[in-house]
Amino acid sequence: MRPKHFRLLVRGGLVLSYLLILLLANLVTFTRIRELAARSEMLPIFTTRDKGPSINVEYEEGEPLPSWTGTERLSILLLGIDERAQWDEEAWRTDTMIVLTLDPVTLQAGVLSIPRDIWVEIPGYQSNRINTAHYIGQVDDYPGGGPALAVETVEQNLGIELDHYVRVNFQAFINIVNEIGGIDIYVEETIDDPFYPDTRHGYDPLYIEAGQHNFEGEIALKYARTRHSGQGDFDRARRQQQVILAILDKAMQPAVLSKLLTRAPELYAMVESSIDTDFKLDQLIALAGLASQIDRDEIRFAVVDESCTENWTTPDDAQVLVPIRERMRQKRDYIFGIGPEPGAASDSEEQTATLSILNGTLTPGLAGATGEYLRQHDVEVTNYANADRQDYAESIIILNRAKPALAQRLVELLGVPPSAIVNGDNPTAEYDIIVILGQDYAEWVSSKQSGN
Repeated sequence: MRPKHFRLLVRGGLVLSYLLILLLANLVTFTRIRELAARSEMLPIFTTRDKGPSINVEYEEGEPLPSWTGTERLSILLLGIDERAQWDEEAWRTDTMIVLTLDPVTLQAGVLSIPRDIWVEIPGYQSNRINTAHYIGQVDDYPGGGPALAVETVEQNLGIELDHYVRVNFQAFINIVNEIGGIDIYVEETIDDPFYPDTRHGYDPLYIEAGQHNFEGEIALKYARTRHSGQGDFDRARRQQQVILAILDKAMQPAVLSKLLTRAPELYAMVESSIDTDFKLDQLIALAGLASQIDRDEIRFAVVDESCTENWTTPDDAQVLVPIRERMRQKRDYIFGIGPEPGAASDSEEQTATLSILNGTLTPGLAGATGEYLRQHDVEVTNYANADRQDYAESIIILNRAKPALAQRLVELLGVPPSAIVNGDNPTAEYDIIVILGQDYAEWVSSKQSGN
């Protein structure tokens, strides 16, 4: 086999592994690339076998590429940094932190997004925003640098063990999205962010209409990074997961796969300087083959969001998020496949619960519209009417009988804080749960309708 064909395949493997490590499910694409390469008779012996295999990797006789042999769950910390900023810095805060996990035996995978403003203990240092761990590790010459301290910080605060890290430069993300011809995204709400930062301490205003779009790399990155929406960082984390899935959908198209393979040398040159990881090349390629067996629809997604954090102002007047440990643990357990989806009511609970929606505002028809909205999200509403008065400033979710999962689902669907849930004092009440809609909810609905 000619050496240049070997180099093309290995470079293609690294490029695709980089692209698809953004999400474990995306590694599915590598198998398609390998099939295309096989049809074009471009499968050489993977020559790093002469140097000995990496851990959890083996080379089978007659097989051109390594296979993953490990049986222990694999967990990875994905770090996104913006080195494009022309600030002459050699250390960066992480703009994105995502935990990826895969069980190689059951092929159960999960993705957990961590907001950058969550206030946590950084091992060996004072408490701070979690996104500063990488920066501190870099400037303080921490053993292993920024990635090592970021990994230890996530491990300590989530109570997990991370096996590897992948640090990605956002410029490479832009280039990859452009290479695959952009991604298709449905924007649920109009985004108007006049303060989106440029790379020179200024602003680059961002405006995106609600609706279907095809985003090239630069606008895809802005869409994933803007925080100017109702739920700020939490919405941003959800958009990032939406973008990752859009990359997967586009990259799996046969025409796109063929293009990526034929342009492997150029893509390799672009990616090589934009990714830092403690994976070895043969580990990445072997992991790609393993993850190709994952059913994308079975991947568990979660965000450390408003349901498991509280707003807090530090003594220095910084606005941060304090984790509610038990609820954050539930998110963690869910993506690791050892717990139910937080806030998702069981079928039996939803089927047996009685729910009354009462309008406590002067907005006409609010209870009825909310009842229809909940039904569209598979929550059955037994009754809706006006409340005893129409001057409720804040919404209330009254639990007359224990229905905690359904109550949490109502918090998420109605955009109210967890503190809205109160225990009722009438065990003989007609309804299991009574929701009184307050002015805060009416304003939230109005804001969503206006696209703000």
